[in-house]
Amino acid sequence: MEQDNIQADAFQQEQQIVYPPKPVLVENTQNSITRSLFSLLIYGFLFYMLFDRNIGYIAAVLLVIVLHELGHFLAMKAFNYTNVKLFIIPLLGGFVSGKKQQVSQLQLSIIILAGPLPGILIGLVLLILGRSYPNETLKMLSNTFLFINLFNLLPIFPLDGGRLLEALFMKQNHIIRLVFGIISVMVLSGLFLLSFNLILLIVPALMAWELYNENKNHKIREYLDQEKLDYHIDYKHLSDRAYWLIRDCILFSYPKKYQGIQPGRYEYSFAEPLILQHVNAVLQTNLKLDLGALGQVLVVLLYIVVIVGVPIAYVFLHL
Repeated sequence: MEQDNIQADAFQQEQQIVYPPKPVLVENTQNSITRSLFSLLIYGFLFYMLFDRNIGYIAAVLLVIVLHELGHFLAMKAFNYTNVKLFIIPLLGGFVSGKKQQVSQLQLSIIILAGPLPGILIGLVLLILGRSYPNETLKMLSNTFLFINLFNLLPIFPLDGGRLLEALFMKQNHIIRLVFGIISVMVLSGLFLLSFNLILLIVPALMAWELYNENKNHKIREYLDQEKLDYHIDYKHLSDRAYWLIRDCILFSYPKKYQGIQPGRYEYSFAEPLILQHVNAVLQTNLKLDLGALGQVLVVLLYIVVIVGVPIAYVFLHL
């Protein structure tokens, strides 16, 4: 009886709280083409200065990266993703971002494969042409298309192969995703150390930091589950109450990052734009598991055929 009274008092107190309107999330809808082209130029310049001064090879690498990311970009557009942007990150590669609240497992698999598969097909066509018309440029182009896109299909996160396995089997299981992420960090670190490209160690370092933050965000979501607060929603439809409660969870979880901002005080702070982005990061999309066991098997078979069959075909065509 006493516990019921305490819960009733807590409920009444919450009912008396006036939650200010949540801040407005301003999406950057500006065309990213200019920024991507500028980043592409920086990528080429740094590649030239640090690794290879062969202009033709650098141009081939940039062409492969652009076509690869363009495949992801067009697939996202075809499936009605919003705010789709293509980014080129100097020395590291590129990525495409977009938003969609209801995500289909089948569509996600197609989006992931739309990057490497066209590049691999182009590489094979160039390889066959090179047999009929021997040419060093054709050989270099085919090798570049095949190597970069096959490397991207390795079962390591955040490469496309790792993202495909995550979409098929791990999206709903935080522990498996965390273990897979840690293994990916270790494998990538080993590969970059063996290649002596120490500057590329920034990739696993950023991945490790992202895993750390995602693990803390997962704990926030576990608390939200206990409070029966829906976080499978986009920011636009998030209630004012939900915003401030998620904000409180973030402040409790990151006391040093948001030092000086007290949970439970529902007023805007100097760090509100940063907190707003963090609240948005806690929110999750809804994944529709529409592939089923047979669909998953077929996608995995396609993946194995490509990752194993293309290298075998490459060796055969060079005999």
